[in-house]
Amino acid sequence: MTPNLKDRVALVTGASRGIGYFTALELAKAGAHVIACARTVGGLEELDDAIKAVGGSATLVPFDLADMAAIDKLGGAVHERWGKLDILVANAGVLGTISPIGHVEAKVFEKVMTINVTATWRLIRSVEPLLVKSDAGRALIVSSGAAHKCKPFWGPYSASKAAVEALARTWAHETQRLPLRILSVDPGPTRTAMRAQAVPGEDPATVPHPSEVAAALMPLLGPDQTETGKLFLVRENRIVDYRMPE
Repeated sequence: MTPNLKDRVALVTGASRGIGYFTALELAKAGAHVIACARTVGGLEELDDAIKAVGGSATLVPFDLADMAAIDKLGGAVHERWGKLDILVANAGVLGTISPIGHVEAKVFEKVMTINVTATWRLIRSVEPLLVKSDAGRALIVSSGAAHKCKPFWGPYSASKAAVEALARTWAHETQRLPLRILSVDPGPTRTAMRAQAVPGEDPATVPHPSEVAAALMPLLGPDQTETGKLFLVRENRIVDYRMPE
């Protein structure tokens, strides 16, 4: 069920394509004002047009998540304009290379960790005070099955997603007495550019479209969602609870 997000403010990273794009669109359809962050200006402009077409509103913030100073300033800018943040969807990420660990170039490993882990931590630090000001702050950290499967040749990406899950669970434990609720999600195989890069021989028609995944995520982002610290999976366009060890 899609929650009513009227008058709520949502920030989505990696919003210019894939899961981020369609999650931002679903949030706008549900009534939220969307702060859409991504590197690709053209993709953000297409999103803005799509959001306006469904009667929604968005603020476009084009920047690279490798720019840590920009992430730090983002929280202040949101506070100045809205005074709070109701929803965070930390979706942006990079794959790196599919390669044996010992063959991964240092610059590739460092980029994966910078974008997937350090930028996520920096984003959490920047917007947590705003999420706490909401009466029902919700944060969703997008992970991957790679964090648990640890398949050969996926070392940097798997390690980065395991790290962001650990950040999310720690953050959830630290804030469990507050109205803020924090979850991780493994969206499963999805028809994205990253998936095509990772599995080049796959028929894209055999995996779900990101619009289907985004629609499945919506119940995790509303005020009625009360779980925190959990990892959920999207499978067959529905949310499945994944039991993690204490």
